[in-house]
Amino acid sequence: MLKEDIKKLLFEGTVIPAHPLVLNSDLQLDEHRQRRLTRYYMASGAGGVAIGVHTTQFEIRDPEVNLFEKVLAITADEIEKAALDRPFIKVAGICGLTAQATKEAEIAVRYGYDLGLVSMAAFRDEPESEIIEHIKTIAGIIPVFGFYLQAAIGGRVYSYDFWRQFANIPGVYAIKVAAFNRYQTLDVARAVCHSHRRDDIALYTGNDDNIVADLLTPYRFDIGEKTVEKRFVGGLLGHWAVWTEKAVHLLASIKESVEGGYVNAEEMLRTNIAVTDMNAAIFDPAHNFHGCITGVHEVLRRQGLMEGIWTLNPNENLSPGQAEEITRVRQAYPHLIDDEFVTSFLENSGKGQGSSAQKSLMH
Repeated sequence: MLKEDIKKLLFEGTVIPAHPLVLNSDLQLDEHRQRRLTRYYMASGAGGVAIGVHTTQFEIRDPEVNLFEKVLAITADEIEKAALDRPFIKVAGICGLTAQATKEAEIAVRYGYDLGLVSMAAFRDEPESEIIEHIKTIAGIIPVFGFYLQAAIGGRVYSYDFWRQFANIPGVYAIKVAAFNRYQTLDVARAVCHSHRRDDIALYTGNDDNIVADLLTPYRFDIGEKTVEKRFVGGLLGHWAVWTEKAVHLLASIKESVEGGYVNAEEMLRTNIAVTDMNAAIFDPAHNFHGCITGVHEVLRRQGLMEGIWTLNPNENLSPGQAEEITRVRQAYPHLIDDEFVTSFLENSGKGQGSSAQKSLMH
């Protein structure tokens, strides 16, 4: 079961960055900078972090690397040491077939994680019914954050009926939709609305190509004699692993727009295009997302939060022209860049823990 303050924040909606892995030039964990990056997310006003996910690099699970438990442990420790006066959601990435996923869920529980973001990418050809049973098993260990991963980077397409069954599983509290596809996103929203657990599931966008529009859009369906509505209330995003302080302000402004009747709808839609343009530079769709992890690293390196863009996979690097694209979007959208905040954070040794935007989201 989720703690009440965590559940309240999850359902109100918040910014959850997908936490990168910080390495040194010897391709070993840079624990000092890893911990400092966690502090940056807390200081930015994010409502949580997700660790052990794609942005953290799946290679942390390789036996010769063996960093999965280590990064979960030090992230949890850094959050505990911060002694925040507000709830902070700890999400652990859970991967693999049921035997592996069970072990990872148990590790996450051991370190006090609130939810497990369950990847289904290991299930390549198995029937959907088998995956439903897998989710039920993991939900019996840790509250589940569902995850619709886009097919372009290892996911698969699921049916509406699959998501209807998924939503009905006790222990599922949230679903991240990262299908990068309007039809598949609609399937999840409609399935949740038709579920008897519709009020027990928070929708989070992982559609980095449509972040602002996802958060602005009401999904309404006539069910029986009443109209049911669900919204994406927040995001669990690799995109929000960078420029996080501005992401917190952006989510606050989106919520204000919705509550205010969309009086600034045109401005919000322009912002959607700006954020998507920025994401294209970071996530590298021009090269089939080859540089998505290193793109995140490059932004953090330029800000001084990382020393380099090293990854555990020697084949991962910036794509041709990607560095120039990152430079272009940084110059084009300075109002969405938090360089000044990061500079102040680094000068103050990462001790700050507040954000006016986050405080506005809490009320």
